[in-house]
Amino acid sequence: MTVDAGQAGNGSCFRTAVVPAAGLGTRFLPATKTVPKELLPVVDTPGIELVAAEAADSGASRLVIVTSPGKDGVVAHFVEDLVLEGTLAERGKFALLEKVRKAPALLDVTSVVQDEPLGLGHAVAQAESVLDDDEDAIAVLLPDDLVLPSGVLDVMNRVRTSFGGSVLCAIDVPKEAVSAYGVFDVAPTADGNPNVLQVKGMVEKPSLEDAPSTFAAAGRYLLDRAIFDALRRIEPGAGGELQLTDAIALLITEGHPVHVVVHRGSRHDLGNPGGYLRAAVDFALEREEYGPALREWLEQRLRPDWDPQPTSYE
Repeated sequence: MTVDAGQAGNGSCFRTAVVPAAGLGTRFLPATKTVPKELLPVVDTPGIELVAAEAADSGASRLVIVTSPGKDGVVAHFVEDLVLEGTLAERGKFALLEKVRKAPALLDVTSVVQDEPLGLGHAVAQAESVLDDDEDAIAVLLPDDLVLPSGVLDVMNRVRTSFGGSVLCAIDVPKEAVSAYGVFDVAPTADGNPNVLQVKGMVEKPSLEDAPSTFAAAGRYLLDRAIFDALRRIEPGAGGELQLTDAIALLITEGHPVHVVVHRGSRHDLGNPGGYLRAAVDFALEREEYGPALREWLEQRLRPDWDPQPTSYE
């Protein structure tokens, strides 16, 4: 099978995308005292809207946002604000009106509450209650991970169609960085495609010596519905948390096919300020209204002779 990340999938094997958004965003305090980290803008668009658009473009018709008690602002972003829209229309600000209307029109949004922070696996498990009986797969998108360019879910969809089971997304990281990631133990598939690999296991944040590969998890999962049964059967780990990777590992031991698609683009971690800044720059450089001026300023700013002086008065 040849997988081309530039081709759109014809039909999708999932219609529900799950976005875990129950975290407190402590690495962005004090900003996240009042603003959920998922609503922090990447240039001019909240991270969760970018993720929702990615899911919608890949065939999802429903977004399930897993929130924590009292964290309602994330879901509110996808609700029409008729007063704001009316004001923008009256003032002739139609470009802004189009931007404001985009999120509510992307897909149907449902929220479920994770009462306690008991791990990613526990968060994903909360979505089972709102699925339809005939749904046999879901997509899970971590909102902290911005994967550019978009389209990897289309490829993952086609890989599931070919191989069945569950499909994950991986990035190839430098050897010296493996200890910061969950790293896949992989084997080639029969057709030898370097961008599609069979998963034999996964190691969380291994040392360089213990890392089975340099392919690291990138926050996109296309999971067979069997994942919910596996989540019920695994034991909680440290802190009483249920780990999604433990449930996937259980499925692998039981013969459930799991593959990864290797994303050859960029991946930014919106969950920490450094990654967030890099994502904003990367995203802005690709935008016609911001890119040229930003590129010009960066070239000036990075020149060796850049030496701004404070204003003096004598």
